[in-house]
Amino acid sequence: MDDNDGLHYVQYHSSKESTYLAAIRQLISKDLSEPYSIYVYRYFLYQWGDLCFLALDKQGQMVGVVISKLEPHRGGPLRGYIAMLAVKKEHRGQGIATKLVRMAIDIMIERDADESQIALETEVTNIAAMKLYERLGFLRSKRLHRYYLNGNSAFRFVLLVKESAFTSRPGYDDDDEEEPADQPELQLELPPSA
Repeated sequence: MDDNDGLHYVQYHSSKESTYLAAIRQLISKDLSEPYSIYVYRYFLYQWGDLCFLALDKQGQMVGVVISKLEPHRGGPLRGYIAMLAVKKEHRGQGIATKLVRMAIDIMIERDADESQIALETEVTNIAAMKLYERLGFLRSKRLHRYYLNGNSAFRFVLLVKESAFTSRPGYDDDDEEEPADQPELQLELPPSA
């Protein structure tokens, strides 16, 4: 898919591993604080490569990537997860991250993420990422203290993509034991595509 900014957006395919994997690792290692091994990338790309999208410039150089997965959560229904997102510094502020995340969200919804939510974590110090996710409709779910190896805390964000996400367990957080269900029913609409 070509964009009017001269970028080409592609879905990862395992047949292109030799072309893309090194570039994905390099781009993510520059942006994210976690030192992911080759096995972490392969874990995601081998099982959910079709949920990974790349932004390439006119010369075919990778300028952005999102890596996601969709799997049963706690042995139950499917839950989407955005594992990694990175855009080269000189290409930020152009809507590339937004487009990549939207592409991942769209395919997860298309595949019926029946847990009704898509989750992710980001460092509490990454203000730009938090603003991006909030613009896309994600809500802060909880703070995870000292979540990353560098000692930084994270926020877990969730995007509620189906009405049942609001009505199936009102007043409950999937990680808490029991809480009162005295909360009003919420309605959420995804922001329009850019």
